[in-house]
Amino acid sequence: MNAQANEAMPVAGWRWAPAWVLAFVALWPARGIAEAVLVLGALAGLWKLIATRFRGGAALLGGPAWALTCVLFAAYWLPEAISAVDAQDHARALREVLIDLRYLPFLWVVAAAVASEQGRRKTFGGLAVIALVWTGDALIEAATGTSPLFWLLDQAKHAISGHGMCTAREAAAADRLAGVLGPCNLKLGIVLASLSPFALAAAWRRAGATGWLLAASAVGLVVLLAGSRASWLTYGLVLLWTGWRKLGRRKLLMVFAAGALALAAATALSPQVRERVQRTTLALTAQPDGVDEALSGRSRIWSAALCMVRQHPVNGVGPRAFREAFPACDPEPGVVAAWGSGAAFHAHQIVLEVLSETGAIGLLLWLAGAALAWRAWRYADEAARERARPAMLALAASVFPFNTHLAAYSTFWGSVLLLLAALYAGSLWGTPGTSEPSAQP
Repeated sequence: MNAQANEAMPVAGWRWAPAWVLAFVALWPARGIAEAVLVLGALAGLWKLIATRFRGGAALLGGPAWALTCVLFAAYWLPEAISAVDAQDHARALREVLIDLRYLPFLWVVAAAVASEQGRRKTFGGLAVIALVWTGDALIEAATGTSPLFWLLDQAKHAISGHGMCTAREAAAADRLAGVLGPCNLKLGIVLASLSPFALAAAWRRAGATGWLLAASAVGLVVLLAGSRASWLTYGLVLLWTGWRKLGRRKLLMVFAAGALALAAATALSPQVRERVQRTTLALTAQPDGVDEALSGRSRIWSAALCMVRQHPVNGVGPRAFREAFPACDPEPGVVAAWGSGAAFHAHQIVLEVLSETGAIGLLLWLAGAALAWRAWRYADEAARERARPAMLALAASVFPFNTHLAAYSTFWGSVLLLLAALYAGSLWGTPGTSEPSAQP
């Protein structure tokens, strides 16, 4: 009896974890506050584990879940630690490495939040609600020109600090639907595309095919109007995977046909969408200038990234040192770039980012982490896979290598990717008794 009570106490003491995860995600529009919530939650989790000397850890997370979260953290953190040894900006690189240690307890707490059935239901359901609320808010902005949620945040910021979330110049320069994240943080499309598996899974569970189609249409419209072409591809992968499983081939083809019609309509009605579509067609010219224009100048950035790889093949130029190394590798120095003046901040492609900033060692560690994550999926039983499917799909679509990406080692997108990784690990393996590995891979 006492042993059972001792085992239950650690789990009961972590019931705050799902609410903390949802608060962290909901506060993404207020980036500084969201980062503070991340740090406080990670420190609280670490303190609780130290205070109990990690007793009851087996009740909190299963052994495979502990191992997988640590492996995924190592695959992310070790490359930057190794590359910081001789980074161009040694002090900044070392600072990034030390600060990113916070992600290890962060991964533990997030995995613990979804380890139990109750925690997983609250967390995945809450993520679905956040994604759908942000979708509805963006649709209101598309109709009226104002995001109600961002307006409330902006008014609160004015009341507190005397100025808004964004400057007038940033608001005027916004070239797409901004939604709750605002015109100074045009990431709504890719954020919704990455969170969409949770929304689509919840819609299917609540209302079957009708719910899935309604949610897919609403999120898809917002991603189309708010997103870059990278978010279109990310969301397309999500639709392809979930639609194939839920609807079958014929109905899925009808969904994509409807999506093509929506794209055609948006191209005719929205100057921003029309501009992105026209830019994409330039790639068909087979001319270097046309391809570079179609890629918004990214071919120039990728050439610079490859130059960094050649010059620093083993451990790269250092974490977040791309902008410092860019001028020496710029293939067109002195020419105004497609993105404007100044150096490129990152490689805009996850494989090239890892290679240029952390070298071959970093890429091998990332591939090792991906291989172990895939191995965990193969060895889990069908019930575990079903539980973890939304998180797995969100993570896989977000790091799909044949796409362009936000900076994996930036504060915002790095925390998003690690959040998805921890949700995957915790929901796949859970706590002891929730899933046993199958006998065959």
